[in-house]
Parts: sequence; structure tokens; C-alpha cells
Amino acid sequence: MRTSASKSLFAPEMTLLIAALFLVEFVRGAALISFLPIYGKNELGLELDVIGIATTAHFVTDAVVKLFIGYLMHRFNVRTLVSGGLLLSLAGMLMLGQAELPWVFIVGCAIYGIGISPIWIVCLTRVTEERRATQMGTLYTFWLVGLGVGPVVTNFTLEYSSAITYWILVLASAIALLLSLFIPKRSHAEIDFVPFKRQLALLGDRLKEMKLLLPGMVLQTLGAGMLMPILPSFASDHLGLAPSQYSLLLFIGGGCTAAALIPMGRLADSVGRKWFLVLGFLLFAIALFALTRGPGLGISLMWACVLGASYGAVLPAWNALLAAYVPPGQKGLGWGVFSTVESIGSLLGPSIGGVLAASLGEPAAVGSAGAIFLVIGVFYVLFPFRLFRGEWSAGDAAR
Repeated sequence: MRTSASKSLFAPEMTLLIAALFLVEFVRGAALISFLPIYGKNELGLELDVIGIATTAHFVTDAVVKLFIGYLMHRFNVRTLVSGGLLLSLAGMLMLGQAELPWVFIVGCAIYGIGISPIWIVCLTRVTEERRATQMGTLYTFWLVGLGVGPVVTNFTLEYSSAITYWILVLASAIALLLSLFIPKRSHAEIDFVPFKRQLALLGDRLKEMKLLLPGMVLQTLGAGMLMPILPSFASDHLGLAPSQYSLLLFIGGGCTAAALIPMGRLADSVGRKWFLVLGFLLFAIALFALTRGPGLGISLMWACVLGASYGAVLPAWNALLAAYVPPGQKGLGWGVFSTVESIGSLLGPSIGGVLAASLGEPAAVGSAGAIFLVIGVFYVLFPFRLFRGEWSAGDAAR
């Protein structure tokens, strides 16, 4: 007979972490996608290059902290690490509101990136092995919904007042910090105290073992990053969508992803991960290629749904597969380094997508991103997944 603890998806303190994660991603999505470009230019009088540098500074500091998060998790309990980070994120947000000087704006974004970095890795370390893909799907659902709702709310409130929008983001950051203070003081991540050099040696062995996964780690974030700077103009110029129709496109795509994450995660836990990854990458590529042909609104919305569902199939299965390579007792270090490797694509993708769009046009850039996902999908069709740790564990569980 199951106990109530076994029925619950996460440990009790994880509810606080997930609620704080939702608010953090709400603010991040609102700030980076909608608020900071508009507020920085119109209210603070900053040039676009300053705003671009500040955004890059945010992603760089976020990635660097994740690289060393395992080291920090050895020295601080979960509440101290998460609440300390969210205090920094609140300080960075407060700086951004008064940052009329370019360097203050850039530093504020960098501090904000440092502050929000720990909570995602901490959440990943709390995921259990036996329900990994299911729990990953749940985490990604809250992450995605927060990231998507933030810009929607911001776009609405910016029509009335940028000041009100700013204080909404400050309030959400403060509430996330307040929630983190209720994490049990004795709550620790499940990590062993191993010398830092030994940790790096263990992780180096795993990176060598998973070398055939590394290209996929970088290429999928590269392909997604290529789409970020060009989607608005692609939607308006090539698909002929009005701003409201583009918002509907994003809403449907994001909604299909959120709806698919948890059931796809459960299925991946039951039957293995290979075909969720393969079909997800291939369908993503097909949808991108189809959109380059300039279909009408109805067909575009259908392909947006396919894109969302494909992403929902890939995310929990992919991260469950990666999790098998995290050294036991070194979850913070492992996930931190893996996240840093994946962020390489996120850093390079927007620049590559922008250059391709400027030289060859937006459809060519979207098609190039589709080609990347096609290559990943075909590669993993041909590659024997039994050689991967994650697929072995899934197969053993099924048997």
C-alpha cells in the first residue's frame, strides 16, 4: 500500500521552490523579451547596443554561476543559496529601474543573471531517479508557463504605464525571495563532499563517456537561439501575421508545449526515451520547413501546435537522459556544467540567426534552424540508444 509521501510527486519543500521558480521565470521572460528593450530605450534613453550588451551580460553571468554551482552547493544549504541568489536578483532589478548610465544598466543585468541562476539547478537536484522524466516535465511546465506569461502580462501593462510594469516585476521578485525564506533550514541537496578537483575529474570522465550527446546539447539550443531575434519579423513579413495573430501563434505553441510536458514525461519514464527525442526533433524540423513556405494563418497555427508538442516531447526525455550522466552525489556540479555547455548554443544562436536573416532573409534562417534539428533527429535514429546510460536505465525499469 502506498504512503502519502510516495504518492506525492515532489518532497514538500519542492512546492516552495517550484512557486519561486515560476515567479523567477515570469520576471525573466517579462524583462528580457518585453520590458527591458522598451524601458531601456524609451524611459532611460539608452541605445540599442547597450541593451544588447546588457542582455548578453545577463546570459553570461547566469552561465558562469551555473558552472560553479556545485562548488557553492557544497558550502551552503538550499535556503541560503536560493534566497541569497534571489536577493541579488531583486537588487539587480532595483538597479535596472534607476540605470540611466549605460554601465549601471549592464551591471544590473549581470547581477540579475547571477541571482536567478541557482534556483533552476537546485530544482534539478531534487528530481528523483525513479520518476525523473515525469518530474522533469512538471518542472518544465512551470518554467515554460512562467516564461510565457511574463511577456504577455508585460505587453498588456506597458500600454498603460511602464512604471506600473516595473513595480510588478519588482513585486514578483520580492515574493519569490519571500517564498525562499520558508524553505526548511536543514534542507540540503543530495551531494557528497568531494574535493573540487576530484569533482571535475569525475565530471570529465562522464563528459568523455557522453561525447556523442554533446553535439545535441549545443545544436538544439543553437537552433532555438537562431529563431529568437527573427521570429517577430518572420511572422510579420513572411507569414503576413498581425501582432495579435503572432501573439496567438506564440500562445498556441507555448500552450501545446506546456500541455505535452507532463504526459510525455510519464510516457518516457515507461517506454524509454529514444523515440520521443527522435520524433520530437524530426517533427520540429518538419514544422519549421513548412512555415518557410508561407502558409496562411490557420495552417501556421497548426504547425505552431506541432512545434509546441514536439518541444514538449523532447524536453523531459532529453534531460532525463542527461541526468544518467550526472555523477552520484555531484548533482549541482553535473547539472551546472551541462547547463553551461547547453548555453553555448544559446549565446551563439541569436547572432548566427541574425546574420543569416540579414544576408539571406528570415526564411533562410528559419530553414537553417530546421536543418539543425533534422540533423540531430536523423543522427539519433541511426545511433544505438542502448549505449546511452539513460536509455539503459529506462529499459531496465520497463523490464
